[in-house]
Amino acid sequence: MPRDTESPAEPCRAAQHPPASTATPENTVSTESTESTESRPTAPIASPESPAGPAAPGGYRAVFAVREFRAVFAAHLLSLLGVVISELALTVLVYDLTGSPLLSALTFALGLLPYLVGGTLFAGVADRYPARRVLVTCDLICAGCVAVMLLPATPVGGLLALRCVIAAVSPVFTGTRMAALTEILGGGDAFVLGRSLLRIVSQSAVLIGFGAGGLLLAVLSPRGAITITAVTFLCSAALLRFGTRARPARADASGGGALLGESLAGVRTLLADRRIRALMLLFWVPPLFLVAPEALAAPYADEIGVGSAALGLLMCAMPVGQIAAELFVGTGLTPRLRSLIVLPAAALELLPLMLYGFRPGVVPAAIVLAVAGAGGAYVIGLDKWFVAAVPGALRGRAMTVLTAGLMTLQGVGMALAGLAAEFFPVHQVVAGAGALGALCVLPLVLEVRRTGRGERIRTEVRDGADRHMANG
Repeated sequence: MPRDTESPAEPCRAAQHPPASTATPENTVSTESTESTESRPTAPIASPESPAGPAAPGGYRAVFAVREFRAVFAAHLLSLLGVVISELALTVLVYDLTGSPLLSALTFALGLLPYLVGGTLFAGVADRYPARRVLVTCDLICAGCVAVMLLPATPVGGLLALRCVIAAVSPVFTGTRMAALTEILGGGDAFVLGRSLLRIVSQSAVLIGFGAGGLLLAVLSPRGAITITAVTFLCSAALLRFGTRARPARADASGGGALLGESLAGVRTLLADRRIRALMLLFWVPPLFLVAPEALAAPYADEIGVGSAALGLLMCAMPVGQIAAELFVGTGLTPRLRSLIVLPAAALELLPLMLYGFRPGVVPAAIVLAVAGAGGAYVIGLDKWFVAAVPGALRGRAMTVLTAGLMTLQGVGMALAGLAAEFFPVHQVVAGAGALGALCVLPLVLEVRRTGRGERIRTEVRDGADRHMANG
């Protein structure tokens, strides 16, 4: 199951202004988080209703106390359930119309592939226009696409094209929502926990959604089930329109420039920054390899000779592990400890997959997957470092590119795992993915550590110069 940002599996959706009164500066957090923030004085915005800074007591409860976040949370839950149900229903509809397994499978693939196009070419939308307007417009576009899908005259090619449009809109929506959360919750611990909640919902909604979708298809036609998605998009748009405050755009669009050029320029600027690039890669690379056991769950179940019930256990194990770990890290660890575990957890996350080399049975394999999923909790601390590293005017584009790269690379990882399984036994492919992935992650961990130290040294030199100037 793909991991997103708010999404390990979210196939569809997710500014910094002058400092607000309730936001605690990021440089109050030590370790790597401190290193990344000291040199980037970006002060997050918090709404008047938001908790009193990152250190506000109550953990997840404090986040839910923010009225705007409750609206975002409810919209996220509704749209996720609708999208998961529609994915399943659309796959069945395409297969009913064509009888082609290839086109049916392509329906799922088209939920991931256009992320790269949308996230790169339209990233500027997230900063160029007010966040609420962008979010509501994206929901309405998706609702319109689903409405056209419901027309009996819509051909299969049209269904697939509309699926691509929704997928291309998704990273813009998710990136804009992620950036808006820094304004709703501030950029500190409240933001980190808010993002964690959205990820937990994404994992849970997929587990529930596929089950609910199967039940709905037992009593409704595929188009009838897809209708539910149109309703959820409209409800999401209403919640975001009336449940969140209007805020100005993060970037000044009066200077103009074509949207495409602005989007690409923003992507180049982000990737040219050594710190931001290292953090993005640490988000992207582990999931590239971690999807191998899920992409190959059905072939592995066949390899060890177990049935469909066992396949369900293998598919559920990793998200269950991640949900449990996120809840523990979010509620049981302090912000400082969350920062301390980021690099060790990222470095170790893929190592459990190497145990697939022993061709474990269903229960041991499920335990391995749950442990690997638990390692994904490193992103809680990584979220905070990333927000601190990105300039406010680029935050929407950064979040959009982050989402697009994450989902696209997971699609690539699934394809590569399937290709490798054509030539090697499945258990060897999964074990190899764990070993190769761990080797690829290690230099990224070292790079993130180095760039954090470099930022701290430059800040200390600058601050020292400032003190001399003040004293002289």
